[in-house]
Amino acid sequence: MSLSHLMAQRRAKIESWRAIGCEPYAYAYDVTHHADALLAKGDAVTSEFGEVVRIAGRLMTKRGHGKAGFGTLLDKTGRIQAYFKSDVLGEQFARFELLDVGDWVGIEGPLFRTRTGEITVRADAIMLLAKSIRPLPEKWHGLTDPEVRFRQRYADLFVNLDVRETFRRRARLVSGIRRFLDDRGYLEVETPVLQPVYGGAFARPFVTQHNALDLQFYLRISNELYLKRLIMGGLERVYEFSRDFRNEGMDRTHNPEFTLLEYYQAFADIHQMMDVTQALVCDALMAACGSLKVPYQGRTLDFTPPWKQVSMLDAVSEKVGESVHDLDEAKLLKHCAKHHLHPRQGTGAGGALDELFSALVQPELQDAAFVIDFPVATSPLARVSRTNPAVVERFELFAAGFELANAFSEQNDADAQRHAFEAQAAAREKGDEEAQVLDEDYLRALEYGMPPTGGVGIGIDRLVMLATDSRTIRDVVLFPAMRPEEGRPVDDEADVPEDAAEEGAPRV
Repeated sequence: MSLSHLMAQRRAKIESWRAIGCEPYAYAYDVTHHADALLAKGDAVTSEFGEVVRIAGRLMTKRGHGKAGFGTLLDKTGRIQAYFKSDVLGEQFARFELLDVGDWVGIEGPLFRTRTGEITVRADAIMLLAKSIRPLPEKWHGLTDPEVRFRQRYADLFVNLDVRETFRRRARLVSGIRRFLDDRGYLEVETPVLQPVYGGAFARPFVTQHNALDLQFYLRISNELYLKRLIMGGLERVYEFSRDFRNEGMDRTHNPEFTLLEYYQAFADIHQMMDVTQALVCDALMAACGSLKVPYQGRTLDFTPPWKQVSMLDAVSEKVGESVHDLDEAKLLKHCAKHHLHPRQGTGAGGALDELFSALVQPELQDAAFVIDFPVATSPLARVSRTNPAVVERFELFAAGFELANAFSEQNDADAQRHAFEAQAAAREKGDEEAQVLDEDYLRALEYGMPPTGGVGIGIDRLVMLATDSRTIRDVVLFPAMRPEEGRPVDDEADVPEDAAEEGAPRV
């Protein structure tokens, strides 16, 4: 039976419901209990009919036996069985017969344990809360096609219950971080998403037009420069969970829209921010996972402090077999060619070193590690190192072979910052489309004076990937960016088993 035919049958049932005096789309329902709490009663539930409860959820299975039947309801906490009997329901048994798998239903009745030992709610009253027109996807095998899962997250959440736990864990992790920062005197703030000048990262922006002002605006690629303006204004400790947007490719750790946590602390440098970041991440993982030994893709990642520090210059030198501390561009490009690497045009020695590091060193950084010694040219918003003028005071946190965080001792010399922006402009002229742009208003703010400041940005989606053992960022973003559906099969012509209205997906 085609999907379109089955959906037409379900639509026809809407009038059948109305014919027996039931509106198929309710306004409200008074829920008194949820599945997990009822199942947690355990041995206190006996074969005797007990407490009367009112539950509501999606009907996931339905099976009838003459004048009686069973169904499974899924609510926000899990599944629970319901029992329907004609001599108990009377005229309302017709409602059970009209129900389809997928319908939202409210059930009132006593709790009891069946002869097979399953805690069950006997339906003394049934209320249809919302009629499901479309049958559940792939009823026998669950929803497994990743493209369909990500595109139809609403279906993914009620077919694959482990997906719900992924996003609950994400919420616990974010709540834990927010609590951590609040307890340390950081102020949560909000900064503009639409910006007249984009900055704070190496990325191409999304461009939009503000009609009333007749101006071109950009979706922010980072909130860094705005948060540092607040430090200049005297707020001293600030943070923001921001939705940022970068017009770049998509892979397992990149989505064009993502969540970035940035936090800034006056009178601190990267050494203090290392301590804060280590404590923050450990606290968040404990809140989300209950351990600092985190299983991820077949191995266990160790976040037990103290985390090791890795010099980018030392690590790349070891991999290529000679010192690259002099940052000689020709030498670095020679090694890039040897390894078939192609730095972005205009990025010079810094870009070449970064390519070598990403290809040769980064995949080996599985347990938590701070990478230091970044070249000046790749870090225009950071201060020059106090011990080596060729590098800046910066760290990136790596685990599982990818970057989790980026941090600076922030540049607070307005003239030095202008020179760095001008160098970025020169790189852009040489072809680096991701070079940072000069922000005159930010420089004006910096001329008022900014105290010594440490700043950190953490990719929340990537941290959640680790906390939930998720291979791709699309697993931890509720609605990831997707290509258009053109070219995919038209599901309205797909065959659907004729018994789809009588049987639901198997238990998850």
